[in-house]
Amino acid sequence: MTIFDELKARGLLAQLTDEEEIKELINNGKATFYIGFDPTADSLHVGHFMALCLMKRLQMAGNKPIALLGGGTGMIGDPSGRSDMRTMMTPEIIQHNCDCFKEQMSKFIDFSEGKALMVNNADWLMDLNYIEMLREVGSHFSVNRMLTAECYKQRMEKGLSFLEFNYMIMQSYDFYVLYQKYGCNMQFGGDDQWSNMLGGTELIRRKLGKNAYAMTITLLLNSEGNKMGKTQKGAVWLDPNKTTPFEFFQYWRNIADADVLKCIRMLTFLPLEEIEQMDQWEGSQLNKAKEILAFELTKMIHGEEEANKSLESARALFTDGNAAQMPTVVLKEEDFEENKIDILSMLVASGLVASRSEGRRAVEQGGVTADGEKVADIKAVFEKEQLAGDGIVLKRGKKNFKRITC
Repeated sequence: MTIFDELKARGLLAQLTDEEEIKELINNGKATFYIGFDPTADSLHVGHFMALCLMKRLQMAGNKPIALLGGGTGMIGDPSGRSDMRTMMTPEIIQHNCDCFKEQMSKFIDFSEGKALMVNNADWLMDLNYIEMLREVGSHFSVNRMLTAECYKQRMEKGLSFLEFNYMIMQSYDFYVLYQKYGCNMQFGGDDQWSNMLGGTELIRRKLGKNAYAMTITLLLNSEGNKMGKTQKGAVWLDPNKTTPFEFFQYWRNIADADVLKCIRMLTFLPLEEIEQMDQWEGSQLNKAKEILAFELTKMIHGEEEANKSLESARALFTDGNAAQMPTVVLKEEDFEENKIDILSMLVASGLVASRSEGRRAVEQGGVTADGEKVADIKAVFEKEQLAGDGIVLKRGKKNFKRITC
C-alpha cells in the first residue's frame, strides 16, 4: 500500500488541490512540505498531535517535513474557528513558546541533517517593509474573495479586525518564502486552514509561475461533531507538567465507544490489517480497544515506561473498585446544563454526598477523585461526552465510588 493510499484508508485526507500530483510527490518521497504551528501556548496539545503524526508518516515515506514556528504570525493571531479575537502576546512570550515547541517536536520528528527543517517565520515577517509588502503581495489578493473565506466567517458577525484580516496574507507569504528558500512544494494543515492554504498556492502561481500544492487533514472530531482534546481542566497538553501521562492516558481510555476505532485508525501507527479486525469488536471488546489506543498514544508522547505505568494505574483503579460489579449511576438529560455538569451536582446525583455543601467540603478537603485524579476545584465541570461509554470512576475517600455514565 502506498503512503497516499494509507492516508486515505486511515481517513486523514480532507481537501486536496491536485490529487494526482500530490499522490505522485508523496508516494515517491519528492514532497518538501510544511505545517505551521503558531505558538499560542507553552506546549503543543492534542489538536497539534494529528499534524505531528502526519509529518512522521510522510517523513517515514521519504518526504521532507518543515516545521514552521509562527513567531511572526503569532504576533497577529489566526482568526480561523474563533468567535473572538485572540489575546495579544508579547515577543518574549512568543519566543518562549517557540522554544517549548522546538523541544517537544524534536522528540517526535527526526530533525537530523537533511531529514527535516525547523524554521521561524519571524525571520522574514518581522523585517518586512509595509509599503513594499503591499506592492509586492497586496495586489494579488481579492478582498471580495477573502471575505467569503471560511476562516473569517465566524468573526464577521462580531467584527473582524484589520489585524486579523491580514493573517491570510501572512500565511500565504510564508508558503511563497518557503518555496523559494527551501523548495517547499506542498503545505498541509487542518481542514479549517483551507482558504489560507489556497492563498499561498495562488500567490506562488501568480508571482513565480510555478505550481505548489495544498492538502488538509480531517479535523479530529468526536461523534457529536465537537473538536476532541478538551477536559474539565481545559486542553489535553503534550507537556507532562501540564497534563500528566496518566491524565493523557485516561483521556483516551475514556473516549466514547463511537470514537475509539476512528482514533486508532487516524492517530496510531498500528497496521491497518490489525485495525480492520478491531472493526468487528463490540461491547466489552471496545474497552480493550480504548486501552490499546491510550497505551499507543501515551507511548508515542511520553515513552513506553510512562505508558506501562499509566496502564497499570488505570487497571488498578478499576480493579480496586471491582469494575465488573462497580455501582453505576446513569445521569439523565436534565442533570446537564448545555451538555455540562459540575462536580458538586455530579457528587449529589451519584449519591456520594447528600448535599452540595457536603460535596463542597469533600472537594476542599481533597477527598474527591475522578478517574484517579484529585478534583481540587469546586467549580470543575465535566463535558457530557466525557461521561459517554464507560464514563468515569468518581470516588469520595478510599472506599466510596461510583461509575458515572450518561
